[in-house]
Amino acid sequence: MDNKEYSAGLTELRAVRDELKPLERELAQLQAKVDKLRERRAEKIRELGGYAKATSDRIATAAGLGVIDIVALVPSLAPQSAPEAPAEPPATETVTDDQLAAQAPAEPIKETTVAPKTDAPQTVEPSGTVARLGAAPADGTSDLEVLAEPEQAATAPAPAAAGVGEAERVLPSIPAGAEGDAWFRAEPNLASKRPNFKQAARGMAFLDASTGVLVWQGGTVRLDLGRASVAEILTAVYAVAPASVERIYVTAGDPWHQGAERHEFLKDAVAAWLNGPLPEGWTVEASRGRDRQAGHLVHPRNPVGRWQRGDQHTEIRSVGEWFDPEGADPATVRAAFVELWKALRPHFEDVVLMGSPSQTGRDLWSRTIPTKAGAKWADGFPVMSQEIRGLLHATAGQGRTELITPPRVPERVPGWYEVDRTFAYAKHTWASGVGVPKRITAARFAAMSEKEQTNALFAPSHWQVRVTVPKDWNHVGLLPAPAPGERAWHYPYEGGQTFTTWAGGAELNLALRNPIAPWRIEILDGLLWESGDPLKSWSTKLQKAWRSLRAIAEMHGDEQQKKACAMASRAVRSILLYGIGTFAQRPRITTGSLELGAGGEVPDLPDGARLTGITDTHVTWERNQGFARDQYAHPEWAAGVWSAARAALLSVSTSSKDPETGKPLKAGALHLPPGSILAFRTDAIYTSAPVEWPYGGEPGDYLLKGRMPWEQTTPRTDEEFYYLQGLGRQALEAEGM
Repeated sequence: MDNKEYSAGLTELRAVRDELKPLERELAQLQAKVDKLRERRAEKIRELGGYAKATSDRIATAAGLGVIDIVALVPSLAPQSAPEAPAEPPATETVTDDQLAAQAPAEPIKETTVAPKTDAPQTVEPSGTVARLGAAPADGTSDLEVLAEPEQAATAPAPAAAGVGEAERVLPSIPAGAEGDAWFRAEPNLASKRPNFKQAARGMAFLDASTGVLVWQGGTVRLDLGRASVAEILTAVYAVAPASVERIYVTAGDPWHQGAERHEFLKDAVAAWLNGPLPEGWTVEASRGRDRQAGHLVHPRNPVGRWQRGDQHTEIRSVGEWFDPEGADPATVRAAFVELWKALRPHFEDVVLMGSPSQTGRDLWSRTIPTKAGAKWADGFPVMSQEIRGLLHATAGQGRTELITPPRVPERVPGWYEVDRTFAYAKHTWASGVGVPKRITAARFAAMSEKEQTNALFAPSHWQVRVTVPKDWNHVGLLPAPAPGERAWHYPYEGGQTFTTWAGGAELNLALRNPIAPWRIEILDGLLWESGDPLKSWSTKLQKAWRSLRAIAEMHGDEQQKKACAMASRAVRSILLYGIGTFAQRPRITTGSLELGAGGEVPDLPDGARLTGITDTHVTWERNQGFARDQYAHPEWAAGVWSAARAALLSVSTSSKDPETGKPLKAGALHLPPGSILAFRTDAIYTSAPVEWPYGGEPGDYLLKGRMPWEQTTPRTDEEFYYLQGLGRQALEAEGM
């Protein structure tokens, strides 16, 4: 660029500035109007919610919101529990599975909390007994002790405000007495049993939407896709591929992001693409025999579109559900799926690769359920009551996502290091809670011996606790606490701070026995399961497949096969990761679309649905249908794995041993200097301190993934964080070249 081009560029930039300013002023005025209307709507909702016969679903329909939005404004309209769906025959795929599979760990799943109603503050037993653990007093009594508090002190305090104008979420409690005890039951005639059928294999094709290259078992062709609309893809693909191809995986090009600049949200662009015009004879899929799967899944990155033409059915999906193809051509991606099937086949006789890793994972797990007469759980693993499932959904978070910014850390730091736990969830599948849990009230816990208390905390369990941070604490927070926002969590860290929350036994043990200083824990209520290993066989088989694929990827001489096996190994990780997520059984979210009426009139939405998008021809909607009667709903297993993984992010034994003592070496955030932790992302730690933990390549070991050993400006936003993340990975890769 010379001086003339530079001057011309400045002139162009000024023109853009002058054009942008009035639009920004107009946008600010519109936003102010929107804010006023939203406030009017909220006021009207609160007013209507005071009517004795008011129902959340009717108000939601009138307001164009979801039921959960109404309940947030008028808590008294919250249902006691989610309605049960009628029993249905086993489905090969479910909307819930797809919704889980379409998420990546870096971006938490949007969830709708459906939890038992609680209008009162959290309480413990009327007797006022509180079981208190940790932080030994000065008189030298045990670190694990039980104290009797005055009755008036038994009520948990209201959570402190999280910020100006923001109140923290109050997590639900188990009702006192017989009402709460009634929650501890299994759903009648509902248990996880091994299926007596084999999944139907469906033909796959792999399409690069940017180049038009299509690969399937029958060959490779280059298609003219035009603008890659749904109509153009369906027409072009089925002009050459047989009708037996029922899944089209897009490997590159993301056609659903067409016209994204015309929409405020990426999800709206996806909805517009999915609901575009169709070729003659094609319609949006409505049903497929016993399969309840129908309609589209609108997701900003990994959507699923489903269509049919007579008896012919097809899906268009993103291969990003399984792994990042990293620029691989469709032939290599297809080879990865072939290698994945070959690696799983020796361990799972009936393996069929389904549409998403979550569906595949749950199906493979179901085929490890015991069937031998007399074997424990041969009659199936019982599904807990809706109340307990709702409680776990509301109180058991997933991976830890936290960005730590100044003044907690310096404005500039001496370096940037990223370490990530390899195949982390596989490390925490050896023991899980089985059967119906026991209720452990504060009084019952207080009556236990010290050994019984310790055993209870080490067993599969989930506890309501009041937590006090040590006064001289100077490191990161250890336990999740509810934060403002749906399904949001933060990690209190300030010395002397007290808060009430729910946490798994793994995290409580970490808080009580961490390498720095024990935290004080007061048991208010809890769920205690019998320890079993329902996930062990499934996880072990997946780990064997994972190791074999990694070994081939390291040694294979052919570059395409080398890359295919590496991608297949990441697909195995996705099968376990998202398979565990399916046990959590979120409330069933369904989506749909309706054509606009004459003159662009918006049609009436189904009861309880909320408007999520609008185009020139269609509106899209979303509805929370609560918890389905699902025989594979085991949120206790997902919650246990997530809790153990969050604890391991702070301190965990590695597969490497100290050469002097022979004991496993420790790793985790608490083994790094105070003030050096910059962020957590599910199983990854970002720190300003050099990390030299040995890597043995086993599940749960920390792998160095990014390094910049020079001064950096501390990120304050997610955008700045991801920018440094990318630079750190590039810098480490450059070191190895």
